[in-house]
Amino acid sequence: MRALAIDFGTKNIGIAVSDALGITVRAVETIRRSSLNVDIERVRFLVEDLEAERVVVGLPLRMDGSEGDAASRVGRFVERLKAELAVPVVTHDERLTSYEAEQMMIERRMNRRQRREKSDQLAAMIILRDYLTRGAKN
Repeated sequence: MRALAIDFGTKNIGIAVSDALGITVRAVETIRRSSLNVDIERVRFLVEDLEAERVVVGLPLRMDGSEGDAASRVGRFVERLKAELAVPVVTHDERLTSYEAEQMMIERRMNRRQRREKSDQLAAMIILRDYLTRGAKN
């Protein structure tokens, strides 16, 4: 099952995709946020173009597991995706993925500019990797 992952942020949307067997993941692109309609249309294009059978959206829960403002924004985005896409849309806990992505890029000796350009895609890759590793039960 090929899955597309989304790291939904206030400025950017990171996109990653798995292979058809759901074993490997790769970064696809970073969408610069504009309007909700334009963002949804780009995601729809990528789902169709990459032949994704499921969309996994990172849900930024607080460390205690509760939902805050960021999770509420993601929830509204997910509801819109569910209404617009022909494939299942699920959420996956993304706590600490941005931190993990930042640490990985520092370990790879990426400079600040490179980290800014790639952080959203890498976070989406981590969300998807974690989702697939846990058995994609949603």
